[in-house]
Amino acid sequence: MAKNHLLSIEDGVALVTLNRPEALNSINRAMRLELLELWPALDMDKNVKVIVLTGAGDKAFCTGADLKERSARSTEEMVYDRHYLTGKSNGALSSISKPVIAAIKGYCMAGGFEMVLQCDIAICAENSIFSLPEVSHGFFPGGGACQRLPRLVGYQVARELIFTGRRWTAQEGKELGLVNKVVPADKVMEEAMAMAKKIASYPSVGVIQAKRALNQAMEVGLSAGLRYDVEAWVGCMHSDEWKEKLGGFVRKERKS
Repeated sequence: MAKNHLLSIEDGVALVTLNRPEALNSINRAMRLELLELWPALDMDKNVKVIVLTGAGDKAFCTGADLKERSARSTEEMVYDRHYLTGKSNGALSSISKPVIAAIKGYCMAGGFEMVLQCDIAICAENSIFSLPEVSHGFFPGGGACQRLPRLVGYQVARELIFTGRRWTAQEGKELGLVNKVVPADKVMEEAMAMAKKIASYPSVGVIQAKRALNQAMEVGLSAGLRYDVEAWVGCMHSDEWKEKLGGFVRKERKS
C-alpha cells in the first residue's frame, strides 16, 4: 500500500512530502498516524539536521483534514480521535527540536495552514492561497490556529482571518509576517532546500538551542525567557563543536 507521505534524506536535510495530490494533500487518518510516527523518528535521526515539509503536485500544499472521510465517521469516533489522535498532532510538528521549513505551492488551508504555523520558516509560491475557512462549516480551527496565529499577527488580525474565513494571498501573508519569502512557483523547492542546507551546515547544537529558546519566548514572560536563555547557552558549552569554530575564528584573526 502506498504511503501518504514520501521521505528522502540528503546532506542533513529530510524532505517530507505529503502525498495525496488527488485529494489536494488533505490529511486523512492514515496520513495523520504516519506523521505522528515520523516526526519523533526524524528528530532522533542523527543524519537529519533540518526538515523541509511540502505537498505533492503544484495544486496544493495541504487543504486540511479530509472532510469526506470525516463525514463518514460517527460523532463518538470524531470525539475519540480529537482526544487521542488529532489533538496530539496539534503540537507534534512544533515539538521537533530541529528547524522545520514549509515549502508551499498552491492552496494552503485549514489544518494545512495550521501545520505551517507549527513550522519555523515558510517559503511560498506567488500563486499560493491561504485560508482558515472552518467557521463557514460550523466549527473552528482547532488545530492550533487560535493559539499560534495571534502570537504572530496580533489578536485583531487573527480574529478577522478566523471569523471571516476569508482567503488571503501570498503577498498579504508576507506583509502580515505569516511567510518569510514569496518566490515564483518553480523556485519554491530550490529556495527551501538552499536555506535548509545552509542551516544544516552549521553545528546542530547552536541551532537546536536557539529553537528551544525561541519556542520558550512564545510561552513565558521576558524574565523567565532570559533565565532560560542562560541554561540554553550553557547547553552549547557542553559541545566541542563551538570550541572548534571558535578556535578556527581565533586562528583566522591571528593570520590577518
